[in-house]
Amino acid sequence: MIEKTIDAAALGELLVDFTEAGISANGMRLFEQNAGGAPANMLTVLSHFGFKTEFIGKIGKDMHGAFLRETLKKEGIGVRNLIEDENYFTTLAFVALNNGEREFAFARKPGADTQLRSDEVSKEILAACRIFHFGSLSLTDSPAREATVQAVKTAKQAGAVISYDPNYRKPLWPSEAEAVKQMSAVIKYADMMKVSEEEAFMLTGEPKLENAAKKLLEAGPAVVAVTLGSSGVLAVSENGMQEIPAFKVKAVDTTGAGDSFWGGFLSAFLELGKKPEELTAEDVKQCAVTGNAAAALCVTKRGGIPAVPTKEDIIDFMKK
Repeated sequence: MIEKTIDAAALGELLVDFTEAGISANGMRLFEQNAGGAPANMLTVLSHFGFKTEFIGKIGKDMHGAFLRETLKKEGIGVRNLIEDENYFTTLAFVALNNGEREFAFARKPGADTQLRSDEVSKEILAACRIFHFGSLSLTDSPAREATVQAVKTAKQAGAVISYDPNYRKPLWPSEAEAVKQMSAVIKYADMMKVSEEEAFMLTGEPKLENAAKKLLEAGPAVVAVTLGSSGVLAVSENGMQEIPAFKVKAVDTTGAGDSFWGGFLSAFLELGKKPEELTAEDVKQCAVTGNAAAALCVTKRGGIPAVPTKEDIIDFMKK
Protein backbone atom coordinates (compact mmCIF):
# COMPACT_ATOMS: atom_id res chain seq x y z
CA MET A 1 0.00 0.00 0.00
CA ILE A 2 1.37 3.40 -0.99
CA GLU A 3 1.79 5.83 1.91
CA LYS A 4 -1.08 8.32 2.13
CA THR A 5 0.84 11.61 2.02
CA ILE A 6 -2.10 13.73 0.79
CA ASP A 7 -5.11 14.24 3.04
CA ALA A 8 -7.53 15.15 0.25
CA ALA A 9 -7.48 15.48 -3.52
CA ALA A 10 -10.40 16.87 -5.49
CA LEU A 11 -11.05 16.66 -9.22
CA GLY A 12 -13.38 18.95 -11.11
CA GLU A 13 -14.19 22.49 -12.08
CA LEU A 14 -12.07 25.48 -11.16
CA LEU A 15 -13.69 28.62 -12.49
CA VAL A 16 -14.27 32.32 -11.97
CA ASP A 17 -17.53 33.27 -10.31
CA PHE A 18 -18.52 36.74 -11.40
CA THR A 19 -20.74 37.51 -8.42
CA GLU A 20 -23.29 40.33 -8.48
CA ALA A 21 -21.86 43.19 -6.42
CA GLY A 22 -24.08 46.25 -6.62
CA ILE A 23 -24.82 48.90 -9.20
CA SER A 24 -22.39 51.15 -11.09
CA ALA A 25 -22.64 54.95 -11.32
CA ASN A 26 -24.36 54.39 -14.68
CA GLY A 27 -27.02 52.15 -13.12
CA MET A 28 -25.52 48.93 -14.48
CA ARG A 29 -25.08 45.73 -12.49
CA LEU A 30 -21.51 45.13 -11.28
CA PHE A 31 -19.99 41.65 -11.11
CA GLU A 32 -17.02 40.90 -8.88
CA GLN A 33 -14.31 38.41 -9.90
CA ASN A 34 -14.13 35.59 -7.35
CA ALA A 35 -12.33 32.27 -7.59
CA GLY A 36 -14.75 29.36 -7.29
CA GLY A 37 -15.83 25.92 -8.38
CA ALA A 38 -17.34 23.51 -5.86
CA PRO A 39 -14.36 21.10 -5.48
CA ALA A 40 -11.94 24.03 -5.05
CA ASN A 41 -14.22 25.76 -2.52
CA MET A 42 -14.42 22.53 -0.51
CA LEU A 43 -10.65 21.95 -0.59
CA THR A 44 -10.06 25.49 0.68
CA VAL A 45 -11.76 24.64 3.97
CA LEU A 46 -9.60 21.52 4.36
CA SER A 47 -6.49 23.54 3.57
CA HIS A 48 -7.50 26.14 6.17
CA PHE A 49 -7.71 23.29 8.69
CA GLY A 50 -4.07 22.48 7.95
CA PHE A 51 -4.65 19.42 5.78
CA LYS A 52 -2.48 18.69 2.74
CA THR A 53 -4.60 19.06 -0.39
CA GLU A 54 -4.23 18.74 -4.15
CA PHE A 55 -6.50 19.98 -6.92
CA ILE A 56 -6.86 18.04 -10.18
CA GLY A 57 -8.31 19.89 -13.15
CA LYS A 58 -7.83 22.05 -16.21
CA ILE A 59 -7.84 25.80 -16.83
CA GLY A 60 -7.21 27.89 -19.91
CA LYS A 61 -3.90 29.60 -20.59
CA ASP A 62 -5.44 33.02 -20.04
CA MET A 63 -5.77 35.77 -17.43
CA HIS A 64 -8.55 33.92 -15.60
CA GLY A 65 -6.58 30.68 -15.43
CA ALA A 66 -3.53 32.51 -14.07
CA PHE A 67 -5.73 34.19 -11.44
CA LEU A 68 -7.18 30.83 -10.36
CA ARG A 69 -3.80 29.10 -10.12
CA GLU A 70 -2.43 31.90 -7.93
CA THR A 71 -5.55 31.79 -5.76
CA LEU A 72 -5.15 28.08 -5.05
CA LYS A 73 -1.46 28.52 -4.26
CA LYS A 74 -2.29 31.37 -1.89
CA GLU A 75 -4.83 29.11 -0.14
CA GLY A 76 -2.22 26.39 0.31
CA ILE A 77 -3.79 23.98 -2.19
CA GLY A 78 -1.44 21.90 -4.33
CA VAL A 79 -1.52 22.62 -8.07
CA ARG A 80 0.79 19.88 -9.38
CA ASN A 81 -2.06 18.46 -11.48
CA LEU A 82 -3.71 21.74 -12.47
CA ILE A 83 -3.20 21.74 -16.24
CA GLU A 84 -3.17 24.79 -18.52
CA ASP A 85 -4.62 24.27 -22.01
CA GLU A 86 -4.09 27.00 -24.59
CA ASN A 87 -6.86 25.58 -26.81
CA TYR A 88 -9.71 26.24 -24.36
CA PHE A 89 -10.87 29.22 -22.35
CA THR A 90 -11.14 29.09 -18.56
CA THR A 91 -14.74 28.42 -17.51
CA LEU A 92 -16.67 31.43 -16.19
CA ALA A 93 -19.88 31.54 -14.16
CA PHE A 94 -22.01 34.63 -13.67
CA VAL A 95 -24.00 34.56 -10.45
CA ALA A 96 -26.88 37.03 -10.15
CA LEU A 97 -29.25 37.41 -7.23
CA ASN A 98 -32.92 37.39 -8.16
CA ASN A 99 -35.25 37.93 -5.19
CA GLY A 100 -32.64 36.36 -2.93
CA GLU A 101 -32.23 33.30 -5.18
CA ARG A 102 -29.06 32.68 -7.16
CA GLU A 103 -29.30 32.60 -10.94
CA PHE A 104 -26.42 31.11 -12.96
CA ALA A 105 -25.14 31.75 -16.47
CA PHE A 106 -22.08 29.81 -17.64
CA ALA A 107 -19.48 30.57 -20.30
CA ARG A 108 -18.52 26.91 -20.89
CA LYS A 109 -18.99 25.88 -24.53
CA PRO A 110 -16.69 24.11 -23.94
CA GLY A 111 -14.78 25.37 -20.92
CA ALA A 112 -11.29 24.14 -20.15
CA ASP A 113 -12.53 22.13 -17.13
CA THR A 114 -14.57 19.84 -19.41
CA GLN A 115 -11.49 18.93 -21.44
CA LEU A 116 -9.51 17.06 -18.78
CA ARG A 117 -8.43 13.67 -20.14
CA SER A 118 -7.79 10.43 -18.22
CA ASP A 119 -4.14 10.36 -19.28
CA GLU A 120 -3.64 13.83 -17.75
CA VAL A 121 -4.76 12.79 -14.25
CA SER A 122 -1.87 12.06 -11.86
CA LYS A 123 -1.97 8.44 -10.74
CA GLU A 124 0.54 9.32 -8.01
CA ILE A 125 -1.92 11.77 -6.44
CA LEU A 126 -4.80 9.29 -6.72
CA ALA A 127 -2.72 6.63 -4.98
CA ALA A 128 -1.48 8.94 -2.21
CA CYS A 129 -4.74 10.63 -1.09
CA ARG A 130 -6.76 9.67 1.99
CA ILE A 131 -9.91 11.29 0.54
CA PHE A 132 -10.71 11.61 -3.15
CA HIS A 133 -13.53 14.06 -3.84
CA PHE A 134 -15.45 14.75 -7.03
CA GLY A 135 -18.67 16.43 -8.12
CA SER A 136 -21.07 16.09 -11.01
CA LEU A 137 -20.03 19.12 -13.08
CA SER A 138 -17.13 17.06 -14.42
CA LEU A 139 -19.67 14.45 -15.57
CA THR A 140 -21.55 16.77 -17.97
CA ASP A 141 -19.16 16.45 -20.94
CA SER A 142 -16.50 14.23 -22.45
CA PRO A 143 -13.60 13.75 -22.00
CA ALA A 144 -13.86 15.00 -18.37
CA ARG A 145 -16.67 12.50 -17.65
CA GLU A 146 -14.53 9.50 -18.51
CA ALA A 147 -11.52 11.01 -16.72
CA THR A 148 -13.59 11.48 -13.58
CA VAL A 149 -15.00 7.96 -13.47
CA GLN A 150 -11.58 6.45 -14.14
CA ALA A 151 -10.03 8.60 -11.40
CA VAL A 152 -12.72 7.54 -8.91
CA LYS A 153 -12.12 3.85 -9.66
CA THR A 154 -8.34 4.24 -9.41
CA ALA A 155 -8.48 6.16 -6.12
CA LYS A 156 -10.95 3.68 -4.61
CA GLN A 157 -8.78 0.73 -5.60
CA ALA A 158 -5.85 2.47 -3.88
CA GLY A 159 -7.84 2.69 -0.64
CA ALA A 160 -9.03 6.29 -0.69
CA VAL A 161 -12.31 7.34 0.91
CA ILE A 162 -14.50 8.48 -1.99
CA SER A 163 -16.43 11.71 -1.41
CA TYR A 164 -19.16 12.77 -3.86
CA ASP A 165 -21.20 15.95 -4.31
CA PRO A 166 -23.84 15.72 -7.08
CA ASN A 167 -23.84 19.48 -7.51
CA TYR A 168 -26.71 20.00 -10.00
CA ARG A 169 -26.58 23.04 -12.29
CA LYS A 170 -29.47 22.91 -14.75
CA PRO A 171 -27.90 25.09 -17.52
CA LEU A 172 -25.00 22.65 -17.90
CA TRP A 173 -27.07 19.56 -18.74
CA PRO A 174 -29.01 18.76 -21.94
CA SER A 175 -31.94 17.55 -19.80
CA GLU A 176 -32.82 16.69 -16.22
CA ALA A 177 -33.19 13.04 -17.22
CA GLU A 178 -29.62 12.94 -18.54
CA ALA A 179 -28.38 14.67 -15.39
CA VAL A 180 -30.10 12.11 -13.15
CA LYS A 181 -28.71 9.25 -15.24
CA GLN A 182 -25.09 10.43 -15.07
CA MET A 183 -25.24 11.69 -11.47
CA SER A 184 -26.84 8.46 -10.21
CA ALA A 185 -24.43 6.13 -12.03
CA VAL A 186 -21.49 7.04 -9.76
CA ILE A 187 -23.22 6.95 -6.34
CA LYS A 188 -22.18 3.30 -5.95
CA TYR A 189 -18.52 4.36 -5.74
CA ALA A 190 -19.07 6.91 -2.95
CA ASP A 191 -18.25 6.27 0.72
CA MET A 192 -19.52 9.71 1.79
CA MET A 193 -21.98 11.90 -0.06
CA LYS A 194 -23.22 15.47 0.30
CA VAL A 195 -26.44 16.33 -1.50
CA SER A 196 -28.91 19.23 -1.41
CA GLU A 197 -32.57 18.68 -0.60
CA GLU A 198 -33.51 19.39 -4.23
CA GLU A 199 -30.90 16.93 -5.50
CA ALA A 200 -32.03 14.22 -3.05
CA PHE A 201 -35.58 14.41 -4.40
CA MET A 202 -34.39 14.57 -8.01
CA LEU A 203 -32.02 11.58 -7.76
CA THR A 204 -34.42 9.27 -5.93
CA GLY A 205 -37.90 10.32 -7.10
CA GLU A 206 -39.01 10.02 -3.48
CA PRO A 207 -41.56 12.62 -2.27
CA LYS A 208 -40.45 12.39 1.40
CA LEU A 209 -37.01 13.61 2.41
CA GLU A 210 -36.38 10.85 4.95
CA ASN A 211 -37.14 8.19 2.34
CA ALA A 212 -34.93 9.94 -0.21
CA ALA A 213 -32.02 10.04 2.25
CA LYS A 214 -32.45 6.34 3.08
CA LYS A 215 -32.57 5.43 -0.60
CA LEU A 216 -29.31 7.28 -1.26
CA LEU A 217 -27.68 5.49 1.68
CA GLU A 218 -28.84 2.13 0.32
CA ALA A 219 -27.18 2.97 -3.01
CA GLY A 220 -23.72 2.63 -1.48
CA PRO A 221 -22.39 5.43 0.74
CA ALA A 222 -21.78 4.86 4.48
CA VAL A 223 -22.77 8.47 5.23
CA VAL A 224 -25.16 10.81 3.40
CA ALA A 225 -25.59 14.46 4.37
CA VAL A 226 -28.61 16.27 2.91
CA THR A 227 -28.16 20.03 3.22
CA LEU A 228 -31.34 21.96 4.07
CA GLY A 229 -30.17 25.54 3.57
CA SER A 230 -30.91 27.76 6.57
CA SER A 231 -32.50 24.79 8.37
CA GLY A 232 -29.24 22.84 8.65
CA VAL A 233 -28.60 19.28 7.53
CA LEU A 234 -30.18 15.84 7.64
CA ALA A 235 -27.42 13.29 8.24
CA VAL A 236 -27.98 9.59 7.75
CA SER A 237 -25.77 6.55 8.34
CA GLU A 238 -26.36 2.95 9.39
CA ASN A 239 -26.53 4.31 12.96
CA GLY A 240 -29.65 6.30 12.17
CA MET A 241 -30.92 9.63 10.93
CA GLN A 242 -30.59 13.00 12.64
CA GLU A 243 -31.30 16.62 11.77
CA ILE A 244 -28.62 19.04 12.92
CA PRO A 245 -29.85 22.67 12.96
CA ALA A 246 -27.95 25.45 11.24
CA PHE A 247 -26.36 28.38 13.03
CA LYS A 248 -28.37 31.59 12.64
CA VAL A 249 -26.55 34.33 10.72
CA LYS A 250 -27.40 37.16 8.33
CA ALA A 251 -26.71 35.78 4.85
CA VAL A 252 -25.06 38.04 2.27
CA ASP A 253 -24.29 35.48 -0.45
CA THR A 254 -24.93 31.72 -0.31
CA THR A 255 -22.32 30.90 -2.99
CA GLY A 256 -20.06 28.16 -1.68
CA ALA A 257 -22.17 27.45 1.43
CA GLY A 258 -22.69 23.76 0.63
CA ASP A 259 -19.03 23.38 -0.32
CA SER A 260 -17.91 25.03 2.92
CA PHE A 261 -20.26 22.74 4.84
CA TRP A 262 -18.73 19.67 3.23
CA GLY A 263 -15.20 20.96 3.73
CA GLY A 264 -15.94 21.43 7.44
CA PHE A 265 -17.60 18.01 7.62
CA LEU A 266 -14.64 16.25 5.99
CA SER A 267 -12.13 18.19 8.12
CA ALA A 268 -13.81 16.91 11.28
CA PHE A 269 -13.96 13.44 9.73
CA LEU A 270 -10.21 13.44 9.02
CA GLU A 271 -9.49 14.57 12.58
CA LEU A 272 -11.46 11.59 13.93
CA GLY A 273 -9.15 9.20 12.09
CA LYS A 274 -11.90 6.66 11.43
CA LYS A 275 -13.29 4.95 8.34
CA PRO A 276 -16.73 6.20 7.17
CA GLU A 277 -18.42 2.95 8.24
CA GLU A 278 -16.89 3.28 11.73
CA LEU A 279 -18.53 6.64 12.49
CA THR A 280 -20.96 6.65 15.39
CA ALA A 281 -24.09 8.83 15.37
CA GLU A 282 -22.26 11.27 17.66
CA ASP A 283 -19.27 11.36 15.27
CA VAL A 284 -21.57 12.21 12.36
CA LYS A 285 -23.20 14.96 14.43
CA GLN A 286 -19.79 16.40 15.34
CA CYS A 287 -18.80 16.49 11.65
CA ALA A 288 -22.12 18.12 10.71
CA VAL A 289 -21.83 20.82 13.41
CA THR A 290 -18.36 21.73 12.12
CA GLY A 291 -19.77 21.82 8.59
CA ASN A 292 -22.71 23.99 9.65
CA ALA A 293 -20.35 26.46 11.30
CA ALA A 294 -18.18 26.69 8.16
CA ALA A 295 -21.28 27.25 6.01
CA ALA A 296 -22.71 29.87 8.35
CA LEU A 297 -19.53 31.94 8.26
CA CYS A 298 -19.23 31.50 4.48
CA VAL A 299 -22.63 33.06 3.74
CA THR A 300 -21.74 36.25 5.62
CA LYS A 301 -19.31 37.19 2.79
CA ARG A 302 -19.52 37.33 -1.01
CA GLY A 303 -17.97 34.82 -3.38
CA GLY A 304 -16.76 31.23 -3.23
CA ILE A 305 -13.15 30.85 -2.11
CA PRO A 306 -12.85 34.43 -0.72
CA ALA A 307 -15.72 33.69 1.69
CA VAL A 308 -14.25 30.46 3.11
CA PRO A 309 -13.54 31.01 6.83
CA THR A 310 -10.36 30.11 8.71
CA LYS A 311 -10.11 27.17 11.10
CA GLU A 312 -9.75 29.58 14.03
CA ASP A 313 -12.90 31.47 13.04
CA ILE A 314 -14.86 28.23 12.74
CA ILE A 315 -13.71 26.92 16.13
CA ASP A 316 -14.39 30.27 17.84
CA PHE A 317 -17.83 30.44 16.21
CA MET A 318 -18.77 26.99 17.52
CA LYS A 319 -17.85 28.05 21.07
CA LYS A 320 -20.33 30.94 21.08
